[in-house]
Amino acid sequence: MFLVEDKGGAIALMVGALCFLGTWPALLTLLERRGRLPQHTYLDYSITNFLAAVIIALTFGQIGHSTPTVPNFLTQLGQDNWPSVAFAMIGGLVLSIGNLSTQYAWAFVGLSVTEVVSSSIAVVVGTTMNYFLDDRINRAEILFPGVGFFLVAVCLGAAVHTSNANDNKAKLKSTYQEDPKLDVEADFEHLKGDEPKPRVIDYKPGTAEFLRQLEITRAIKVHGRSIFVGLSIVIFSGLCFSLFSPAFNLATNDQWHTLKDGVPHLVVYTAFFYFSVSCVILGIGLNILFLYHPICGLPKSSFKAYISDWSGRHWALLAGFLCGFGNGFQFMGGQTAGYAAADAVQALPLVSTIWAVILFGEYHRSSRKTYILLTSMLFMFIVAVGVLMGSSGHRKPQAQ
Repeated sequence: MFLVEDKGGAIALMVGALCFLGTWPALLTLLERRGRLPQHTYLDYSITNFLAAVIIALTFGQIGHSTPTVPNFLTQLGQDNWPSVAFAMIGGLVLSIGNLSTQYAWAFVGLSVTEVVSSSIAVVVGTTMNYFLDDRINRAEILFPGVGFFLVAVCLGAAVHTSNANDNKAKLKSTYQEDPKLDVEADFEHLKGDEPKPRVIDYKPGTAEFLRQLEITRAIKVHGRSIFVGLSIVIFSGLCFSLFSPAFNLATNDQWHTLKDGVPHLVVYTAFFYFSVSCVILGIGLNILFLYHPICGLPKSSFKAYISDWSGRHWALLAGFLCGFGNGFQFMGGQTAGYAAADAVQALPLVSTIWAVILFGEYHRSSRKTYILLTSMLFMFIVAVGVLMGSSGHRKPQAQ
């Protein structure tokens, strides 16, 4: 079994996880904005997300010799370690629910704000829990100031969203004043017709026309809905995200001593496999249900329609791989450096915001105030990541 034995290797894994986990939400958001049903997208995503866990388990989990205290992946599958397996699967369930929730929150409140708010909750709650579960191996004098920096970045992120929303309202208001024939309600009535929908890519990012046509082409229609619906979904997903890492921590380190004497702790690869099993079961099960009983005003679909929907499927499959390997790298690094330090990957809004600007044209033609706040937010995220990673310790081998 491959083990990360030094802090430098653990930090490298966490940086890789940060990039992967900040990129896959952008791909799913891209598909929703292009009109692909979220149920179809999440089914594709779930398949490759699980496949990534299987690949990690059969490669990294099988490298080298198996020992009684640190068995290889296949050896451990037959051992009596079900209490730890249960913790791993609980972690997978809450992560799957959180990811599924954010898929709808992105449409209501935007990619950047969704990631900022949910990540902040995960850092504040999850990092604190992991610090005590890890027997305080992380340096508290560095760790908790890092959490504080993260919260500052969260406040800046909220300010960015508010400022940018005001910019967008000003653009739309100016357009309606210039052309009285334009009417928001008429735009949405257009959705009920059979005329081809204009593509957002045909309009310059940041313009009023771009914003209007985005609401026409996207899958989840949010016009006229309360923003509190989206914020409630975001808060719920953040609470789910704050629990999955501590649950995985308990699965691999057995701090509550639930295993029988002589039974080795779950290695990170076995725990990640069971974690991903519960993820894929819940993700596929719920989204098949949503095909026939959709939520958020989405149209009904069918399994046959899903199979035949190849529009953007490659992006959904890629998103699943990125999320799967990102989670795996986070857990591999956390097992060595401490899961509290590994929670630095919750600074993924740093990456998501970059993709939001490049892919979706967010913040294009915004005010100077928005640009200043955006730059400040990104800078603070970089500081927060560095400080949390700097707090990493080194877990001592535990006797079995």
